Amino acid sequence: GSGPFSVAAADANGDSKLDIIVANYGSNNVGALLNNGDGTFAAQVTYSTGSLPRSVAAADVNGDSKLDIIVANQNSNNVGVLLNNGNGIFAAQVTYSTGSRPYSVAAGDVNGDNKLDIIVANYGSANIGVLLNNGIGTFAAQVTYSTGSSPRSVAAADANGDSKLDIIVINQNSNNVGVLLNNGDGTFAAQVTYSTGSSPVSVAAVDGNGDSKLDIIVANYASNNVGVLLAVCN
Repeated sequence: GSGPFSVAAADANGDSKLDIIVANYGSNNVGALLNNGDGTFAAQVTYSTGSLPRSVAAADVNGDSKLDIIVANQNSNNVGVLLNNGNGIFAAQVTYSTGSRPYSVAAGDVNGDNKLDIIVANYGSANIGVLLNNGIGTFAAQVTYSTGSSPRSVAAADANGDSKLDIIVINQNSNNVGVLLNNGDGTFAAQVTYSTGSSPVSVAAVDGNGDSKLDIIVANYASNNVGVLLAVCN
């Protein structure tokens, strides 16, 4: 569609082949391109979203072993959840309110109930929203946690090795990355920040040096570089 802004790879139809999910920012829809089995893809099938879908994630939110779609609708100030009906066909989105201008979305079990919750970076509100899964693929109202200025990208990862998912967020206009540690019950401590380059826009967490600790990788837009922040302890 017009202005594709975010992409995820996931087996949408249960054939053990990875399909493509794309947020079409200018078309106000998400597209699913099913894998033909030889590394080529069928034409996209589109599903309506809210206004300006900016970020997409694939996750099984209702426990039926089928991957659903989560989309951040920037100008609608909500996230949409499109449940997988099977065979890679998706139901109409159900929306949940967020803060202002949700820019990035991630899914993870933050409270240890084996159900995937939603984490969203609210760019215009300078906070993170956590929407806990009610257990049937619906979500509670967001609980917010303060960030720096213009949180643009979010990831869920166990940053301190306690087997609980923490939140990592890029604060674009603060030129830093924030780490919000999980208190153990799905609530989060205040962020601790680490300096980045200029205008960071994207973040990922991975064990970059093989020490079994997750490090942080940051894309610094205005610095024209990537930054790697190594974890030094649990």
